[in-house]
Amino acid sequence: MKTRSKFKIQMLNSIVCPKTKGPLIYNKKTNELISKKGKIAYPIKNGIPILLLEKSRKL
Repeated sequence: MKTRSKFKIQMLNSIVCPKTKGPLIYNKKTNELISKKGKIAYPIKNGIPILLLEKSRKL
């Protein structure tokens, strides 16, 4: 069972996609940060974005 903690939207002003250096968009339904440019989804665990390519999934 996945644990979902509230992600702080304000964090999006400070972080970018590690691959493209572009903006990330929060997807509340999947609890992921999405890089549209890179077509990558990064998981959020316990309210913390996991911005590692090896933990991401391709869209």
